[in-house]
Amino acid sequence: MSRTILLTGPELAEEAMRLAAAQGVRIIPTTPYLPAEELEAIIRAEQPDAIVVRQGSLTRAMIDASANLKVIAKHGVGYNSIDIQAAAERGIPVSIAVGANAQSVAEHAFALMFSVARQTALLDARLRDGHWDKASANGIELSGKTLGLIGLGSIGSILMDLVAPLRMKVKVYDPYLKQLPAREHVEREEDFDRLLADSDVISLHCPLTETNHNLIGAAQIERMRPGAILINTARGELVDTPALVSALSERRLGGAGLDTFNPEPPPADSPLWGLPTLVATPHVGANTTEARDRVGLVALQQVLDVWEGKALEPRCVVNRHLFDS
Repeated sequence: MSRTILLTGPELAEEAMRLAAAQGVRIIPTTPYLPAEELEAIIRAEQPDAIVVRQGSLTRAMIDASANLKVIAKHGVGYNSIDIQAAAERGIPVSIAVGANAQSVAEHAFALMFSVARQTALLDARLRDGHWDKASANGIELSGKTLGLIGLGSIGSILMDLVAPLRMKVKVYDPYLKQLPAREHVEREEDFDRLLADSDVISLHCPLTETNHNLIGAAQIERMRPGAILINTARGELVDTPALVSALSERRLGGAGLDTFNPEPPPADSPLWGLPTLVATPHVGANTTEARDRVGLVALQQVLDVWEGKALEPRCVVNRHLFDS
């Protein structure tokens, strides 16, 4: 019997599409970020057996629109756009591709650190406009500075290794971390406020939960070192955007590198765009050929495993605790 996977976004990577075809699976791509009522109507018409979430949200109404739905797979690891409670109420597991895009996102965070520290985005734009800022431009070295990692999953762990040649001291705040990997110049910090105060660069690598919206707000920014850099490749809702805009406008922070926003995409008239010390990218941390290949295959294989009655690795099922309750 043929089964159907609906994608909230474009086709999967070529290798994943070949695997789907070999398994007799029908793949239905959709236009990214469709209005909710349009995507719901497509789901209701197609009655997919699985949904792979690439872009946009998957609401309760969308989940309930398919009577055949057996599994939801996130094309990545951020699942805050999926109603995991609604899925659990129907016995539908929601899986994430743990670790599949970690290298690419960590490298992107690394790139944002350098770009903010050396003002490369601003200087590039200025040079294209005919300016030669050699006399006035002044960046900072990352060598020997302190990096504060908030969250140490797969991405944070890779970033920790990427900065090692710079002899950066790394402090890690993660209340869920059972054991800190043994590394030179790396230490665990139990006090969140102290991490903020002691770090030259703060990089966010934690999932978005019901309790950590605006994790970095005005009070937290006030505790950060003057001239510190904030990097966010996790979720936009972790940062209080007005507070960040204020801090960057008043030069209390040295700069910020953002790959995620609240909302996404930000409006054209967002005050973010007037900030010269901001480096912004459109949520592309995982957008490499290698990561897309891995994530597409992992997401598809998770769907196939659920259909075949195979148990997924517990850490990959983000709503398993809701089944228990």
